Amino acid sequence: MAKKSINLLSATDPEWVNVIINNFDAFLADHANCERKASSLAMSMVVRYPDRPKIITALVELAQEELEHFGQVYALMEKRGVSLIKDEPDPYVNQLCKLMRHGRSERFLDQLLVSSIIECRGAERFRLIAEALKDPELKHFYKVLSGVEAKHGHVFVDMALHYFTEEEVYPRLQELAKFEAKIVAKLEWRASLH
Repeated sequence: MAKKSINLLSATDPEWVNVIINNFDAFLADHANCERKASSLAMSMVVRYPDRPKIITALVELAQEELEHFGQVYALMEKRGVSLIKDEPDPYVNQLCKLMRHGRSERFLDQLLVSSIIECRGAERFRLIAEALKDPELKHFYKVLSGVEAKHGHVFVDMALHYFTEEEVYPRLQELAKFEAKIVAKLEWRASLH
C-alpha cells in the first residue's frame, strides 16, 4: 500500500530502548496486551460503524493480524515462562483519546487518525527494539512487526480517505501529530511500548 500516513513529528529518544532491553519480559507482557487491545479496537469499530461498509473488510483484516501478533507474542512469553498481566491504563493512548472530538462524524475521523498515529509510533519503537536486540529470532520478529505496524498506520488513513477529503484528513492528522509529539516528550519511560 502507498504511504498515506504522515511522519511522526518527534523521534523516540534512542536511550528509551535500554529500558525495554533491560526489562524485556515485562515489555513482552505489555506488548501482548497492546496487540490484544488493537484487535479488540478494530472489531469494536466494526460494531460501531456498520454504516461505513468501505472499511469493514480492512478492519476485520486488521483485527485478525493483531490477534495473530498477540498469539506470536504469547508464544514468546510461554517459551520464556512469562505470564499475561492484568490490563493497566496506557497513559499515552489515554491522552491521545482525550483529543478525540465528540460528534459522530468527527469522532469517527479522529478515531482513525489517532489509530494511525499509534500504529506509526509502534512501528518506530519496534524498529528501535529490533536494532537493539541481540537474539536473531527476536530481532527478525520485531523488524517484521515494525513494517506491519507502519502498514497499519497507512491503512487507518486510507480508511479515513474513503469518507473524508484530503483537506479534512491531513490538517487534522497534522494537528493530532503535534499533540502526540508533546505527549511522547513527557511520558515516563516504562517497560512498555508506549
